[in-house]
Amino acid sequence: MNTRMAQVAEDTHVREFMQYLDVERQASEHTTYNYLIDLSQFVALTWDDASPPYRWSEADRFTARRFLVALQKTGLAPGSCGRKLSSLRAFYRYLVRESVLPNNPFAGLLLPKKGKRLPSILSKDEVERLLSAPAQVAKETATPDSPRPRLFKEYVTHRDTAIIEVLYSTGMRVSELTGMDEKQVDPYSGTIKVLGKGKKERLCLLGGPAQRALRKAVEWRDRYWAVLGKQGRPSPLFLGRPGTRLTARSVERLLKRYLDRAGLQRSYSPHTLRHSFATHMLDAGADLRSVQELLGHSSLSTTQIYTHISVERLKEVYEQSHPHA
Repeated sequence: MNTRMAQVAEDTHVREFMQYLDVERQASEHTTYNYLIDLSQFVALTWDDASPPYRWSEADRFTARRFLVALQKTGLAPGSCGRKLSSLRAFYRYLVRESVLPNNPFAGLLLPKKGKRLPSILSKDEVERLLSAPAQVAKETATPDSPRPRLFKEYVTHRDTAIIEVLYSTGMRVSELTGMDEKQVDPYSGTIKVLGKGKKERLCLLGGPAQRALRKAVEWRDRYWAVLGKQGRPSPLFLGRPGTRLTARSVERLLKRYLDRAGLQRSYSPHTLRHSFATHMLDAGADLRSVQELLGHSSLSTTQIYTHISVERLKEVYEQSHPHA
């Protein structure tokens, strides 16, 4: 958290709003952090170097409009602009609800229209190439002489293969994966109890390859844990070099390495595996409601974007294959 955000967090109304998000809305830590980012940006653009308490009552619809224009001038995508406006609208709605202010200056401001952009996905063949990349990278990398680095290298190969398998097998978010503890996995039923957005629990299913990869990763994790001189069993499912929980940023970095090795686009991310999971499920005949449940979407309309991907792929096949396309 930077200095500006720490300062904004000291404002009484902001602090109470953060508590409201946590307690009443049961928002995740990631969500509340994003709200704080947006509020800090609004404060910086509206009052520059002012210190809390801020003069929230001075903002009117023209202030809100200026904030939107300032965001658009930075080249921010319409979707990102809309999210920031929604944050400010929610904050001022809270102030009105608490009788701090009489009206919400963001209430009548239209959100920018989002462009229709379909998410990128991996083909089944590309997924297989990505899954084989950790073992290939390990073969091409020199094996350390010391026992601990050597064991860590072996663990990383199994860990990273399991990470890719689990992301693709379950369609879970990378934050859900890195936040998992071993106790959430039921090896007998092949399910994982995931804590998703809004702190909602759901069950994710593990396919056979993912179960086998995960068992192997846990076996090598425990060996590495013992070499570190740790007692008992580690709680996190995936560990970094110091023996601490692996972060989402670390997963993003390691995936880039394997994308390079597999000859795939570096623009792909862990979320691409989630998109691929949903699209491949629908291509194989899964119904939309089941995919919605597996992804943890609160609205079916969010899941429906994957039906558009499937249609676009059908069009590509048709145009490439049909003589009169």
